[in-house]
Amino acid sequence: MPTPSQPVTVEDALDPAKALVPSVVEVNELRVRRGFWPKIARTVARIPFADQAVSIWYAARDPETPVAAKGMMLGALAYFVLPLDAIPDIFAGIGFTDDAAVFAALIATLGANVKRRHKDAAGKVIAQLKDR
Repeated sequence: MPTPSQPVTVEDALDPAKALVPSVVEVNELRVRRGFWPKIARTVARIPFADQAVSIWYAARDPETPVAAKGMMLGALAYFVLPLDAIPDIFAGIGFTDDAAVFAALIATLGANVKRRHKDAAGKVIAQLKDR
């Protein structure tokens, strides 16, 4: 568990068992706030799961989404924005497979919390980004 003398590590931020620790949630929120939209804008044309990622972003920001689900969603979104992960995104063709797997697992377990309104909002944003 992170303490004031021990900062939150990447492993802490991505550990499902720690997803609801307030300091971990705070770090994940900050990472997502800073990095999510820039990364989506750069990668939207190359990743087939962009709509899922943006839907999850909308669900994580929704006040009606349960706190536990938000913590897990923020962990998945934070993993996506991290520059170094299990398979670095710079590897063409396979670089985003780990990110896709994280989002697929999240949808499989928490998909009921990603509502039609989140998916609709994501579809509009993805269309706008692709039209640039």
